Amino acid sequence: MTAAVIAKLEQMRAAARLGGGDKRIAAQHGKGKLTARERIEVLLDDGSFEEWDMFVEHRCADFGMGEQTVPGDGVVTGHGTINGRLVFVFSQDFTVFGGSLSEAHAEKICKIMDQAMKVGAPVIGLNDSGGARIQEGVASLGGYAEVFQRNVLASGVVPQISLIMGPCAGGAVYSPAMTDFIFMVKDSSYMFVTGPDVVKTVTHEVVTAEELGGAVTHTHKSGVADLALENDIEALLRTRQFFDYLPLSNRQSPPVRPSPDPADRQDFSLDTLVPANPNKPYDMKELILKVVDEGEFFELQPDYAKNIITGFGRMQGSTVGFVANQPMVLAGCLDIQSAIKAARFVRFCDAFNIPIVTFVDVPGFLPGTAQEYGGIIKHGAKLLFAYAEATVPKVTVITRKAYGGAYDVMASKHLRGDLNYAWPSAEIAVMGPKGAVEIIFRQDLGDPAKIDARTEEYRQKFANPFIAAHRGFIDDVIMPHGTRRRLCRALAMLKTKSLENPWKKHDNLPL
Repeated sequence: MTAAVIAKLEQMRAAARLGGGDKRIAAQHGKGKLTARERIEVLLDDGSFEEWDMFVEHRCADFGMGEQTVPGDGVVTGHGTINGRLVFVFSQDFTVFGGSLSEAHAEKICKIMDQAMKVGAPVIGLNDSGGARIQEGVASLGGYAEVFQRNVLASGVVPQISLIMGPCAGGAVYSPAMTDFIFMVKDSSYMFVTGPDVVKTVTHEVVTAEELGGAVTHTHKSGVADLALENDIEALLRTRQFFDYLPLSNRQSPPVRPSPDPADRQDFSLDTLVPANPNKPYDMKELILKVVDEGEFFELQPDYAKNIITGFGRMQGSTVGFVANQPMVLAGCLDIQSAIKAARFVRFCDAFNIPIVTFVDVPGFLPGTAQEYGGIIKHGAKLLFAYAEATVPKVTVITRKAYGGAYDVMASKHLRGDLNYAWPSAEIAVMGPKGAVEIIFRQDLGDPAKIDARTEEYRQKFANPFIAAHRGFIDDVIMPHGTRRRLCRALAMLKTKSLENPWKKHDNLPL
C-alpha cells in the first residue's frame, strides 16, 4: 500500500464530500436547506453511516458532460442505524448537477434497495432533485424505471419512507408515490407531474410551484403526502421518531418499547366523553390519547380527510395502528377521501404485522351527487376490502353510531374482527331512528305525534348495543373507563393469532 494510493484515496474522498463545491453548498444553506450528507448525519445515529459507491461517476460524454464528473454523481447512498436498528438510505445532492438522476445515480439507488430487500431493512429516500438528467436522454428515463420496479417489488416487503426536501417533479414523483409514507418540508419542497409553466401553456392557469405542489397543498388538498414539516431538521427528527413504530420487514414484528404506563390503567373521564345528545360532536382523538401508552400518538395525514383519524400508538410497548371516525368533522361520515386514506393505512398495517384498533362512530356514507359521481361506491369498497383482507389482530370499539353499510365497513365482526366491543352509548342499526321510522311508518307521516312515538320506540329498541350483542356481533359491552385495559388484554391474547387468506397471485382491489 503506497503513500501515493492513500493520498489519492483521500483526495477522491474529499472531492466526493465536497459535492458541487463550496459555492453551491452555500447556496443550499442560503435556501434554509441542509446538504445531502448533513441530512444523513441528522437522520442516522452518530458514526453509524456506511457509505457505498462514493467514487461512482456518470458515463455520459454528450453535451460536454465528459469534462464534468463529480465522485458520487449527485446521490449519497449506504446504510446505518436509527436508534440501533438497520436502515438503508439514499440522499440526493442538489449541489451536483441539481441532484438530477443519471443512469449511474439510479444504479446507486437500486443497489441499496436490492440489498435492503435481501437483508430485510427499511429504505428511506431523501429527495432533492431537478429530475432526469437531460443530457443522458432515455438512459436517465431507464434509470427511473429501474427504481420504480424496485419500489414495487419492495412494497409490503420492507417499509419505504420518502422525504421530499426540495424539487421532485415529472417522472421523479412516481417513486415517492409508490413508497409507504411521504413527508414534505414546507416552503422548500414541491411535487408535481407538470410544472407551473407547462400548466400555464396548456390550461392557461397561473399557479406558483408552492400552490401547485407544495407541502401544504399535498397534505391538505391532494392527500399525496402524510406530513408537512417546518424545516429539514424537524423532518429528519420526526422521521427518526416515526421509524421506531415500524418493523424492519414483513418477516419481523414491530419493535417493543417497554412502558411504565399500566395496562390496567382506567380513565373515568371517558365515561362522559360521548354527549347525551346523539347529534352533538366530540373529539375522538381524546379517546386515542387516553388509551395509548403515555398519551403518545403519531398521527398521519392530520390535515387531510379529517373525518377519519389514522396513526400509530403503542399498547403495552407494542406498535398498534389506530383508525377512528372523527365526529367533529362531517359528523364522522365516510366519504371518498377518508375511505382511501384509511384503506391505505389498514393495508400497510396488515402487510407489516401491526395490529389494528378501530374506534367507530359513523352515521353512514356522505350523501350527495359529488360523492356518487366521484365513485364513492368503488372508493368506499377499498376500505371494506382492506379490513376484510387483513389477517392481523383486529379489535373494534363502537363508541356511538354504527349505521348501515358503514357499520359493516368499519372492522365489523363479519369482516373477521377478532374482538368487537361496544360502549353502552353505542347505537347499531340500519339507519338513525327518525329516518327509519319515516320509511317503516310512512303512512303516519301526517301525524307528528304518532311519528314521534314510533321514533322513540325505535330508539329504545335499536339505539343501544344489545341487539347486536344478542347475535354475537358484539363480544361485550364495556365501560368506557376500562377501554385501555380491555384493549391491552385483547391484543395480548391475539399476539399468537394465525390466519391465512386463500392462495392467490394477488387480489384485485377495487381501484
